[in-house]
Amino acid sequence: MGVTIVTDVWEPNRALYVFILVSCSLSIFCLPQLSSNSNRTLARTPFDHSLPSSLFRFQRSFLLLYSLSSGLHLMEGLWSVFGEYELSYYGVGREQMVLSLCVGYAAALFLGTFLGMLSDLIGQKKVCLIFCMLHLFVGVWKRIIAYPSVWLASICLSLASSIFSFSFETWMVVEHDKLVYRQDTLNDLFWLMTFTESASFISSQVIANSLVGSYVDKTMLSASTAAVFLAILSIIFITRGRKKDLRTASLKDYRISFNAHIFGDKRVWLLAWAQACVQFSIAVFWILWAPTIVADGQEVHLGLIYPCLLGARMLGSTAFPWFFSGMLSIQPEDCLVYGFIVMGFVLSIVAYDYQEIGVLVALFCLFHACVGLILPSLARLRTMYIPNNLRGGMISLSHSPANAAILFFLLQRGYYQNIENSTIMAFAALGLFSAAGCMYLLKRWGKQCHQNCHKL
Repeated sequence: MGVTIVTDVWEPNRALYVFILVSCSLSIFCLPQLSSNSNRTLARTPFDHSLPSSLFRFQRSFLLLYSLSSGLHLMEGLWSVFGEYELSYYGVGREQMVLSLCVGYAAALFLGTFLGMLSDLIGQKKVCLIFCMLHLFVGVWKRIIAYPSVWLASICLSLASSIFSFSFETWMVVEHDKLVYRQDTLNDLFWLMTFTESASFISSQVIANSLVGSYVDKTMLSASTAAVFLAILSIIFITRGRKKDLRTASLKDYRISFNAHIFGDKRVWLLAWAQACVQFSIAVFWILWAPTIVADGQEVHLGLIYPCLLGARMLGSTAFPWFFSGMLSIQPEDCLVYGFIVMGFVLSIVAYDYQEIGVLVALFCLFHACVGLILPSLARLRTMYIPNNLRGGMISLSHSPANAAILFFLLQRGYYQNIENSTIMAFAALGLFSAAGCMYLLKRWGKQCHQNCHKL
């Protein structure tokens, strides 16, 4: 008698998608109704037409631009589905894949660190255009060259990612400050940026899933065409009807101001370290999440798990107005302390106690829900402690420790095989716990500074 072996492919329950979608919708649209009367004016949704018309147009215009620019990370969305598959198609071996990642992070470390300072000096608009041009260059290059250089593509995309991490936030804050809107409307845009970015990544994943299964040549060329199309749209949107950037300070004045407000303020150092830790943990997660899930040899549909993780980040971002302008009004430092601790425990569990796939996905979703809450919270703190004309330089500088750590662990794990994945996750968890300590100190030192200023 023959034996038939049936191979099951693990997939998340479809009810999880419904739960995330319904939860995000309720979190956004129920906030004004469930808020107290005293907070009703601060707890309006950003889609409320009672907002000033100029503010509504500004939000709509910026979020449209940001969604287009996030769509340029279509390559990252495709990479999450079949990144190794694409590199293999171009004849790249596993050792070369690791080296290409190392080259990309080295470029982000040695070049991307200074791009934020450059944006403060020449204007955020010009640097945003550089971001679009880098993606356009890589997309066109893949269209016209049969076997493009993986290393050069990795450098261009890493620099583009570095620019994306600070340029649009800084540009939005500067433009918002020029229009003299209230601080609570700026906080709304912080969480909406995280929400929109995650939604754009999910859209890119939908496109990626539609491309997988086609002919190989058609798949690669279609991805490049989509990136070129989005890059052109973003360039048109940035350049059309927008005022030129004004250079407000010379290089000497900028250096003096940077030394005084960034290097000379211990609170900014705490904030920068927390930003570096969360960036490092997110990068470690996206590098190791797939190998961790398939570690037991079971076949898993990774393309269906990816939207769940980003949906959890969207849900976490919608919690931001509940904590800071709704019924649960608390200090951002307190929220960040708890968020970093939860993220640290999640990575600790995954590193040293392998769980069943369903439990792993639940832990990963919890991790990204905390990310969705933490990113706009850090942006809010940057507004409190950092001048707008130094914001880009501070953000890019805070990413340099994360890029250096990722480069080191990539070489140790991927090239020399000296450490295990669990060790890298453990270091990321330790970094998150230290970030929680930084936020606790930031709250104490911030209060002391506030009291001292009142005494003066």
